[in-house]
Amino acid sequence: MNTTNPSPTAITYADAGVDTAAGDRAVELMKEAVAATHGPQVLGGIGAFAGLVDVSALKDYRRPLLASSTDGVGTKIAIARELDIHDTIGRDLVGMVVDDIIVVGAEPLAMTDYIAAGKVVPERIADIVRGIAEGCQLAGCALVGGETAEHPGLMAPEDYDVAGAAVGVVEADELLGPDRVRAGDVVIGMDASGLHSNGYSLVRAVISAAGLSLEKHIEDFGRTLGEELLEPTRIYTADLLAVLRDARTVGAVHALSHVTGGGLAANLARVMPRGLAARVDRSRWEPGAVFSRVARWGSVPQLDLEGTLNMGIGMVALVDAEQADATLAVLAERGLVRA
Repeated sequence: MNTTNPSPTAITYADAGVDTAAGDRAVELMKEAVAATHGPQVLGGIGAFAGLVDVSALKDYRRPLLASSTDGVGTKIAIARELDIHDTIGRDLVGMVVDDIIVVGAEPLAMTDYIAAGKVVPERIADIVRGIAEGCQLAGCALVGGETAEHPGLMAPEDYDVAGAAVGVVEADELLGPDRVRAGDVVIGMDASGLHSNGYSLVRAVISAAGLSLEKHIEDFGRTLGEELLEPTRIYTADLLAVLRDARTVGAVHALSHVTGGGLAANLARVMPRGLAARVDRSRWEPGAVFSRVARWGSVPQLDLEGTLNMGIGMVALVDAEQADATLAVLAERGLVRA
């Protein structure tokens, strides 16, 4: 008896769910946006195995320190996917990454991204990367490389996730952080553009429980709920670098805190020296309408709000008291605080 198994039908990579042609098409669609972030310090172009940045300028530093950060966008992506709007998520990614670098006083030099998708839809991938490139331009940072991976069977066709990493540089003696903070320093909060990219699991649960449509126009917002929730994370990097270098405020900023997961109190505590506490006057600002709406729609306890959302403050500076007024003036000029 012949027990030989019949020859299997030939299976291609495309049959397995990976469309390399779609990946190539996505690269073509994003090339121009990525190239727009490149200055003369970037060598080569998109498609190389590794991004190259000329850092010969660092030889003029006294003691350069490299700062690195990596992050993602979280479940805000679910909102983008439901609305089929993907050109703002990239700005969120850049903000989450580079604004962690400016916290130590570092200037971002280069960023890379990673996109995993159940199915590569070239136009969608290109929209995401265009948003990343736009964010990099706002931050003054080059987008020097990235990776798009197709994961059939692991992710649903409409699913995707994004992550990024960046590297920057700061002079060792200009490093910001708890060691510089002193008793009597002034706490200055900078306006957030909205929810930024934290707490969306809570927000989405509230919206679901309340039975709200993302297409619903909300009078308090002056736009739809979906438009409010997709408002990109504010990117503070370029403006804060200008503040740090302004002749009126050189040396004024002792520490910066990026208000992300954990809320204002937890992130402020990360840049406070042991034995010192900060007092924040909550009467000095009014959180945007989205925060009160989320609280009301979900009967969310105040502690959960405070420990999850930024409550209208996306970045905090701890500043020398004698230079606080000058710092406020420069921040107002940059649109980071209300004059």
